[in-house]
Amino acid sequence: MLDINWTFLVLVVNFFILIVILNKILFKPLLNLFKEREDTVKGSLDDAKNIANRREESITNLNKSFAEARNRAKEIFDTFRAEGLQKQRDVVTKADAEASELLEKAKADLRSEAERARKALRAEVDKFSDEIVRKLVKV
Repeated sequence: MLDINWTFLVLVVNFFILIVILNKILFKPLLNLFKEREDTVKGSLDDAKNIANRREESITNLNKSFAEARNRAKEIFDTFRAEGLQKQRDVVTKADAEASELLEKAKADLRSEAERARKALRAEVDKFSDEIVRKLVKV
């Protein structure tokens, strides 16, 4: 029949007792430590992903804000430019009107001056012609 070796049986019992003791003292705390570490790493990775997502959203919002500000600035610039061009047209129109008025006034002054000069010359022409006739008749 089977011969049971008591030392083998003692070794098996010792092995199981040691497994139970090591399980309570070493394996469970190590497994808990590894689980906590894994949870911490997963939490850190999730936090990093959330931070990266928020950063991307912030960059997108910032770019959107820059685009809106650029568009507003362009609109303001275009408005001021249109106002400036209108003022320039108004000033040029006013200057043209003043120049035309001054030109017409100068032309009128020249006409009147020319007419006065003609009248003065006619009076003198009569004197000169009388004088020429007298000198010719004397000769």
